Amino acid sequence: MIKGIIFDLDGVIVSTDDLHFMAWKKIASQEGIVFDRTINHQLRGVSRMESLEIILSKSNKKYTMDEKLALAKIKNDYYVTLLDQLSQKDILPGVTHLLDWLKQTQIKTAIGSSSKNAKTILRKIGLYEMFDHITDGNDILHSKPNPEVFLKAAHALGLENSLCAVVEDAEAGIEAAKAAGMYAFGIGPASTYHKTDCPLTFIDEIKQTLKIQM
Repeated sequence: MIKGIIFDLDGVIVSTDDLHFMAWKKIASQEGIVFDRTINHQLRGVSRMESLEIILSKSNKKYTMDEKLALAKIKNDYYVTLLDQLSQKDILPGVTHLLDWLKQTQIKTAIGSSSKNAKTILRKIGLYEMFDHITDGNDILHSKPNPEVFLKAAHALGLENSLCAVVEDAEAGIEAAKAAGMYAFGIGPASTYHKTDCPLTFIDEIKQTLKIQM
């Protein structure tokens, strides 16, 4: 029986993909590196520094760690300024209704995101108080597909891993969920991934799965 739902943030609760794209594009252009939507897609569910490594792998230049850290800071500073654009209108369809229903049914909720800006984003869109716990990039050493973020979220909720389900839009997130021994809902690109337990077209379809177990 599922007693807790751990949500990824970007692509599941809110879409900041375009903002990430613009921020990484700024860095890539500055460094003379080709960067497009296909490469941006590879960054889903991946930490900031790992994302930077993917982008810099397209360059012939060798970067020192100090140079990499400086580029990551430039990217994040620009991204944070773009977050000022966010509001409740950016919450993805069905999310608010689902969260209300989960509270009514006393199913615990958490965020499990590699983003270090997760709490800022949730405050911007007015959902910060809707979750019982938030585990983000500030709390982990390893990003997805490592299961650390989901394991920490389950522990914070006081639940066994097997009693938790994850909602993810990225293959790396599904891999992390399965490595943690959790049920995996896949939405968007993750809905067709072969390790996804339950593909979703709309996020509120989760209710049907949970009602069956009640």
